[in-house]
Amino acid sequence: MPKTILIVEDEPILREIAKDYFINDGYDVLEASDGKVGLALFQEHQVDLIVLDIMLPELDGWSVCRRIRKSSDVPIIMLTARVDEDDTLLGFELGADDYVTKPYSPPVLLARAKRLLDSRARTTTALSDTLIYGGVCIDNASRMVMIDGASISFTYTEFEILSYLMVNEGIVITREQLITKIWGYESSGDDRTVNTHIRNIRGKLGSKGKLIKTVVRIGYKFEASV
Repeated sequence: MPKTILIVEDEPILREIAKDYFINDGYDVLEASDGKVGLALFQEHQVDLIVLDIMLPELDGWSVCRRIRKSSDVPIIMLTARVDEDDTLLGFELGADDYVTKPYSPPVLLARAKRLLDSRARTTTALSDTLIYGGVCIDNASRMVMIDGASISFTYTEFEILSYLMVNEGIVITREQLITKIWGYESSGDDRTVNTHIRNIRGKLGSKGKLIKTVVRIGYKFEASV
């Protein structure tokens, strides 16, 4: 079955262009011109990925992202006309998986979406691969993270980063390796983006967050012997 993309964008021309690109590539598309309608469509339909503008009427993109993350780890690509790096980092802190800055190239947006969906499909169809290190358990098939039997909610990108670090337990992973593995492209502010996700992951892991060690000026490693 075709994947369903929800586009929440208040500019009709941009929304229509993005819609056409996704439809021409074989996706089903739902569209909304404001945050409230977008949130309602998400709650009413099975959505595989969301393209979410920040500056929306009725309910802004920050609020929509925050509410969705209370119940779902669906991949979210945020659209912004802002160039302030702090705005981008706030989006990642709220659970966004990727960012595209306006004006953007529709083929680039499509490529970013396909990468997120393809990566998720590979994980979903993989054999159940459970990793347990230092009391942290992740199941790559069900995408669950558990500590002492309690399940913890992770966004798509947070799960991918933690899984990658745990698969390479004891090995230093550079920020560049994480960027290539998780996002597959280079952009300004990447170091801070990675740092923000790591901070979020540590916070969710609580006392187990110390298992993710910072290697100064290089990157991170998951060290179960800590």
